[in-house]
Amino acid sequence: MQERFFRLATVLLFLLVVALWSQPYLDRLLYAATSPRPVTARSELPESERATISLFERVSPSVVQVVGAAPGPGGTDLEGEGVREQSGTGVVWDGAGHIVTNNHVVSGTKEVAVRLASGEVIGASIVGTAPNYDLAVVRLRNTSHLPAPIAVGTSADLKVGQSAFAIGNPFGLDQSLTTGVISALKRRLPTSGGREIGNVVQTDAAVNPGNSGGPLLDSAGRLIGVTTAIISPSGSNAGIGFAIPVDTVNRIVPELIDKGRVPTPGIGIIAANEAVATRLGIEGIVVVRALPGSPAAEAGLRGINQGSGELGDVIVAANGQPTRRLSDLTDQLETVGVGRDIELSVKRNDQTVKLKVKVEDVGRPS
Repeated sequence: MQERFFRLATVLLFLLVVALWSQPYLDRLLYAATSPRPVTARSELPESERATISLFERVSPSVVQVVGAAPGPGGTDLEGEGVREQSGTGVVWDGAGHIVTNNHVVSGTKEVAVRLASGEVIGASIVGTAPNYDLAVVRLRNTSHLPAPIAVGTSADLKVGQSAFAIGNPFGLDQSLTTGVISALKRRLPTSGGREIGNVVQTDAAVNPGNSGGPLLDSAGRLIGVTTAIISPSGSNAGIGFAIPVDTVNRIVPELIDKGRVPTPGIGIIAANEAVATRLGIEGIVVVRALPGSPAAEAGLRGINQGSGELGDVIVAANGQPTRRLSDLTDQLETVGVGRDIELSVKRNDQTVKLKVKVEDVGRPS
């Protein structure tokens, strides 16, 4: 009896070992998907996803890739010269083939090409640039297959937290959509032109190299900004991207199309660095000197005494608005416009005097 039990246990143990050893083979034999799997039906897409898909399908044809060729280290053109390619994004602005992009995308280039969403590549010429706003306009040489111009919104009523969508060509990958929210408003952004863009829109929608000049959109698919820069130690998206507000774009672009440039309103002063004013405990714009023949000189603005180093005038307000930094003054100058007068409140010694100064185009070629 005991011997028969031992034999039975041995057989069962053997069968168990065989079953464990053969299980993977049996699983592959019985359950392997050797033909296409049946598709599992899904429910209808939620409204939020349908809205995003519709937005991309509607707007993406109006978004293009802009590539400029500039002299420098890089590839070689047909003449054997060094060529450096710089690329970004642009938007179709009107039916005449004008494309809006960033100034830094086309700056220094000798030729520009535009790739439409359809894949067609068209040569383009630079119509005008505005380095102080990091904006540029190029015009297509062939407009026979031009997509519809992008719909333009306003940046005046934007709210932090509302949805934002960016379409661009990050790292040369065309027609990429990223989503996020408006993270902050009224940021200030320095430009290569030596000034600051005001009321800049900050977003966490991913913005990477190649997105420059592309559209930032609201949930209605309207243009609310032109993406221009990111803050990132690595140079890639870190959740902080910036866009030039569309109200600024809508003011600057028509002038670039019409005249090729935009006036730079100024009064002809050299201002001290803000750090100097801070170190001296001064709240305002320290006038280092008024340029000879400038409106500032004609109005009697006084700079620092070059002999004694004695402080001259400090501009503390413009048209009744405080000027704690130079960008506050440039904002008021742009509001007033070239050819008009601006009223300055100036601290001179222990008194505050008011001066009317004519605003002129300080960026006009002489």
